[in-house]
Amino acid sequence: MENQSVAQKLEALVKLQFIDTKLDELKKLRGDLPDEVQDLEDEIEGYKTRQTRYETDQKDIEEGIKKYKEGIKEAEKLIKKYTEQQKNVRNNREFDAITKEIELQELEIQICEKKIKEGKDQIVDKKEEIEKINNQIKERGEHLDNKKKELDGILAESHEEEKRLLAEREKATKKIEDKLLKYYERLRTSLTNGLAVVRVVRGAAEGCNIVIPPQKIAEIREKKKIVIDEHSGRILADVDMDSLDEGDKPKTAKVATPAPTRRKKVE
Repeated sequence: MENQSVAQKLEALVKLQFIDTKLDELKKLRGDLPDEVQDLEDEIEGYKTRQTRYETDQKDIEEGIKKYKEGIKEAEKLIKKYTEQQKNVRNNREFDAITKEIELQELEIQICEKKIKEGKDQIVDKKEEIEKINNQIKERGEHLDNKKKELDGILAESHEEEKRLLAEREKATKKIEDKLLKYYERLRTSLTNGLAVVRVVRGAAEGCNIVIPPQKIAEIREKKKIVIDEHSGRILADVDMDSLDEGDKPKTAKVATPAPTRRKKVE
């Protein structure tokens, strides 16, 4: 590779550009399907996360209701206990104190019953949300399956072609020096159409249609150095001479022909 001529380097770049253009065309066939599939998968994952959160909330509420029910049972036991104690009080002060404790436990029962009712209402709401999310997951899941089938069909058709092109690309990159390959890769990434190595057609660089001066066209044809388009950074690899107007073609120097000399007559 170190002994490559400029012409060989350009030939290797042209081949790599040809392979990459073919790969780009295969990717275009897929269109936005890969992104759509990814978006749907992310959307469904978001629904599932929300569903898990609602299910966790529901369990927490159910645990809370269970504790409130236990609280009611405990309060009822205390009321029964205090009611028995009232029968054996010795004075009004003790009777009033126990009555107050009974009232507190009755209030506790009311609070627990209220919390239980609120909890049950919340569970109904959570179940409705979970059901709604289940329907969304089902609906988006069916849409995802259709998109995946469509994408798989396209991938199946282009799989062997893409596999072959990627193998050729790997071979092609090995024939290009690292510095030049990095420039090519960086340039391709920055260009919307991915054309980093182009020809000059009808006097302009392919991909950007910027007119190339005749002097530079001559340099490109000579292939003694790698010529870069100063406007787009593209590598100008060749010139389509048939597409050039006569005025744009580089002029070749005319060879002067000696004037004929007359031979003297011998008298």
